[in-house]
Amino acid sequence: MEQKDILTSIRDVKMALQQSDEHIPTVGEHIIDRAEIKEAVKLFRLVVFGNFFGTVDLSTSLSRLYTILSHQIDYIGRIFHEPLPESADDIAQHFIESIPELRRLLGTDVKAIFDGDPAAVSHEEVILCYPSLVAMIHYRMAHRLLSLGVPILPRIITELAHSLTGIDIHPGARIGEYFSIDHGTGVVIGETAIIGNHVQLYQGVTLGAKSFKFDENGNPINLPRHPIIEDNVIIYSNTSVLGRITIGHDTIIGGNVWLTEDLPPHSKYFQSRG
Repeated sequence: MEQKDILTSIRDVKMALQQSDEHIPTVGEHIIDRAEIKEAVKLFRLVVFGNFFGTVDLSTSLSRLYTILSHQIDYIGRIFHEPLPESADDIAQHFIESIPELRRLLGTDVKAIFDGDPAAVSHEEVILCYPSLVAMIHYRMAHRLLSLGVPILPRIITELAHSLTGIDIHPGARIGEYFSIDHGTGVVIGETAIIGNHVQLYQGVTLGAKSFKFDENGNPINLPRHPIIEDNVIIYSNTSVLGRITIGHDTIIGGNVWLTEDLPPHSKYFQSRG
């Protein structure tokens, strides 16, 4: 077979790539800027934690954060051709107005992480060093945007944390106050999980789905399928809690457990020795 020259190859490949693909949607000129999204997360962290991560001018930082969110939310709305619940500007403003409450929640996470780890010498160390707090910064931001009706962007934000920390928290999960993850690597928290206050997880814990149902077209149906973890629960390392079950308050679950049934409050559940 005669070898084509590179210009002919480029022309042929260009023509092929200009054809639509069954599984890859076509996107117009409006694109999601991942660099701007990373900047938005950094700005959020900066305004929440102040000079821990650089000198902060609150007015400038909040204005820049508002501008980025407004632009990116608008782009996402255009890409999906779906009306947002409000204008991108209004959604971005609502997020800005919620930052004091998000700061309060993250403060409770700092406290929980510090109290749950005797190796932590100060709140400052937790803020500067702990990957679980990195994951929670991303999660708290993403969950708020999701609650405001923003598609895709929240998932991008939590996946940034997943890449950085190995902690995978879906932005749709509902997590209460004073939440901590010790070490953190390999933790998975599914979309419909509900977690109460003062819950502590260790590395490798999965709050996952046992199974899911399909519609008539073979597509998964998005129903509640992840655990409900009530207040004051501790789950030790490499344990999988699966399905829409309820773990009652003040329960301790040991390591390396596979659990698919409800537990009443004040339970102690450990791996069988038999």
